[in-house]
Amino acid sequence: MAAVCVKLIKTNPKFIGFSKDFFITNSISCHRFFSAQASSSYDIIIAGGGMVGTSLACALTKNPKLEDKSVLLLEGGSQKKWSLPEKYGNRVSALSPGTKKFFCEINAWRHIESSRWNAVRKMQVWDAHSDSLITFNYDNLSDDVAYIVENDVILHALTKELEETSSQVDVVHNARIKSCKLKNDAVSKNRVELEDGTMYECALLVGADGFGSKVRSAMDKQYFSIQYDQMGIVATLKLSEPTENIVAWQRFLPTGPVALLPLSKELSSLVWSTTKDEARRLLALSDEEFVNAVNDAFWKTYPTNNFVKTVTENLNSLLESLNLTSNRIRQLPPSLMSVESGSRAGFPLGLGHATKYVAPGVALIGDAAHRVHPLAGQGVNLGFGDVAVLTELLAKAAYEGRAPDNWESLAEYETLRQRHNVPTMLAIHGLLKLYSTSLPPIVALRSVGLQLTNAVPPLKKAIMAHAAS
Repeated sequence: MAAVCVKLIKTNPKFIGFSKDFFITNSISCHRFFSAQASSSYDIIIAGGGMVGTSLACALTKNPKLEDKSVLLLEGGSQKKWSLPEKYGNRVSALSPGTKKFFCEINAWRHIESSRWNAVRKMQVWDAHSDSLITFNYDNLSDDVAYIVENDVILHALTKELEETSSQVDVVHNARIKSCKLKNDAVSKNRVELEDGTMYECALLVGADGFGSKVRSAMDKQYFSIQYDQMGIVATLKLSEPTENIVAWQRFLPTGPVALLPLSKELSSLVWSTTKDEARRLLALSDEEFVNAVNDAFWKTYPTNNFVKTVTENLNSLLESLNLTSNRIRQLPPSLMSVESGSRAGFPLGLGHATKYVAPGVALIGDAAHRVHPLAGQGVNLGFGDVAVLTELLAKAAYEGRAPDNWESLAEYETLRQRHNVPTMLAIHGLLKLYSTSLPPIVALRSVGLQLTNAVPPLKKAIMAHAAS
């Protein structure tokens, strides 16, 4: 390999001024550095090196049926040396048990375990306008409901696994896509042009480039999009006193849901969805005022309408007569003492869905295919589910001697994922709309729904199973 490096250095004017030792001792392998320069044609190109795109690159390399496929990962950002910061990042994900299983299969979970994460053993969701609530947990808190992990830790774990174990994937950083020309009757391969003029071609182009996806735009398919009149506020908060901190809390306020996700015995991560005007007000508050506002969001008592109160009390009586319990005992959330300096941030919220996830030689995954409100913590889990299914179908096609762009495989991927994603997205959107009003009949309706769901174990277990997948 060293001889190959030297030859390339001597014969390629791009590398004049670089020493042989630079390429041999650099943390990126010589093979990997040059292969991206020497080759412009790949079996699979992944546009987007975020969490979902990088997980696909890992998954492809881990599947023995795909070990002969050449893969290129295009990442728009620069390559950075990473070390675990002392402070927690303000963007976190609630990974489902299904996502953890997927991460274990691609051997990336070990890097998260050796870094920073926290298990959720119980979730409590309640309505600010009634006494109704629902809890999600396994019997005797015997198993985890979710795992709270910083997005930076997830991406680092995937990147580290890819760098340590794969020579099959070439990674190009600062790869900002200018245009995509998709295959058609006249052109046999997809072509991707970067802003610096570099061209690549491939049999299968995978769009993992976010909700503003250029790959999806090149497909020229209908994209359904709604911009909510809301913003999401994130922050890292310190608890008033250390606790076991294994419960995730979510309360539906008149202006939107507020959630507190456990990071450690002393810290939790805030995800607060509220109106744009209120979000701007909250972001402008002093740290002390902001913490008071968050405590108020979880603890403030809102007036309960007499009609709502009568309906919920009658239903509780009925459930008790049927030997069903609605488990109305509310566990009190922790109080908060301070906000970590610089951790507050806001971002717009919206819904988006591509009517088609695939085209000849093209597939969309993650936010490029679907975008959801964060109230259920399902966004990135849907993306990792896309990756697991697409990898499995590509491996099946390879075993049967078919190319990565085989249409039957892509069509099956679209069918399977839309069957899972669309009901999830509709449920999340419906919940958001259902809880966006304080009209007594609607409050009564949603309160009854919470009570019934909480009182019927098979129904609650079905919801947990779908969220965990």
